[in-house]
Amino acid sequence: MNDLLPAYERPVLVRHARGAMNKFSRAASMQPATELDGVPYDRLLEAYGSPLFAFSERTLVQTYRQLEDAFATRWPRVRIAWSYKTNYLDGICRLLHQQGAWAEVVSGFEYDKAVRNGVPESRIHFNGPAKSEADLDKAFRGDAIVHLDHFDELALAERVARRLGVRPGVALRLNLATDGVPAWTRFGFNLESGEALSAVRRLIAGDVLQLVGLHCHIGTFIPEVGPYQQAARKLALFANLLRADHGITVDFLDLGGGFASHNTLKAQYLPGTEASPTFARYAEAIVDGLEALDVDPLERPTLVLETGRALVDDAGHLVTTVVANKRLPDGRRALVLDAGVNSLFTAFWYKHDVVPTAPVHGIPEPTILYGPLCMNIDCMRDTLQFPPMSPGEHLVFHHVGAYNVTQWMQFITYRPAVCLVGQDGQHALLRRRETLDDVAGCEELPAWIG
Repeated sequence: MNDLLPAYERPVLVRHARGAMNKFSRAASMQPATELDGVPYDRLLEAYGSPLFAFSERTLVQTYRQLEDAFATRWPRVRIAWSYKTNYLDGICRLLHQQGAWAEVVSGFEYDKAVRNGVPESRIHFNGPAKSEADLDKAFRGDAIVHLDHFDELALAERVARRLGVRPGVALRLNLATDGVPAWTRFGFNLESGEALSAVRRLIAGDVLQLVGLHCHIGTFIPEVGPYQQAARKLALFANLLRADHGITVDFLDLGGGFASHNTLKAQYLPGTEASPTFARYAEAIVDGLEALDVDPLERPTLVLETGRALVDDAGHLVTTVVANKRLPDGRRALVLDAGVNSLFTAFWYKHDVVPTAPVHGIPEPTILYGPLCMNIDCMRDTLQFPPMSPGEHLVFHHVGAYNVTQWMQFITYRPAVCLVGQDGQHALLRRRETLDDVAGCEELPAWIG
């Protein structure tokens, strides 16, 4: 008789989501995202496979114009230098350059990428703490703007300039203290200790380089505007000092980047769509700080922004397919997806907004989203209230345009394809899916292995 009884299954308690009372009960409904700018996600998956990064040209262009308008209405001369490390895809970079963006690079590789994308070298801001002699030679020959990071680089830049017989314009990167933001002291010359002023005096005494700009970058994903106001004011006061004591009038003040996108940090309570400041608020804070400049209005320096994440994050989406359902010992449901943290590196930082691509039915329950990797850290989203999903159905992660296609890695699976949806509904590849030949193409076999 015991053989006829069903196997014992431990009962599982599922906590229902609580929310504002409505006629459909307390469980909040989840609205699917069925299309991107009029193109169904299913059609994109049919064309390019799963998983798939999909970018919106419309969102990218609109975001750029919003950033430009927010600052141009408050400051007479504004320059946006697209941060190449945020997204290397030629299609993304060229769209931004078509809108008027310069390039901000931090390596010889990125410099070459910008030049190949048609950026005049004189429209490149060259940052980074590890420029080689060959990098500086190339930059000075091309009339790029080099941002000096330390005294060793200052001396190297002088040697290169003397050898070339040129007097290049350079900027100094500074690091400085602002309230509530840990100082990035590993980059640039410290302002408060007097190191920045020492660097200026050393540059003047060398009589080889011409100081044309000051630059600071106070951090990354900063959802407060106050630190930018303080940084701008400190740059302005330092510029006043250089003008008064050394007769130096800089051409530009560079406030770097670090603006928050609409993502939600893991430690953040409010969603990023509510907590992240608008471009207008950042602009108001920075311009308020720059009012400390003691200079004729007609001689105000150009305001440079090295914006990356806040420009491209919202334009990117990752579409992925459910591979399997699992029930974990603690009662949570788990979905196994065909995209992992090797593709969505920012899953370590953010609680990405994720929804189904088609209407779903059933009561949401605590669910964890895993990728396909044989690594316990491959968690795309920790516990969230999510409706039941079946193998073969699709999800889309939003706000993934920044850093994922530069920091992704080939690990266990191939890196996925990337496509662009145009403003008129057409779509095309930005980067095809990897193949075995791509992965093994750089390998060499020693002769004795054969």
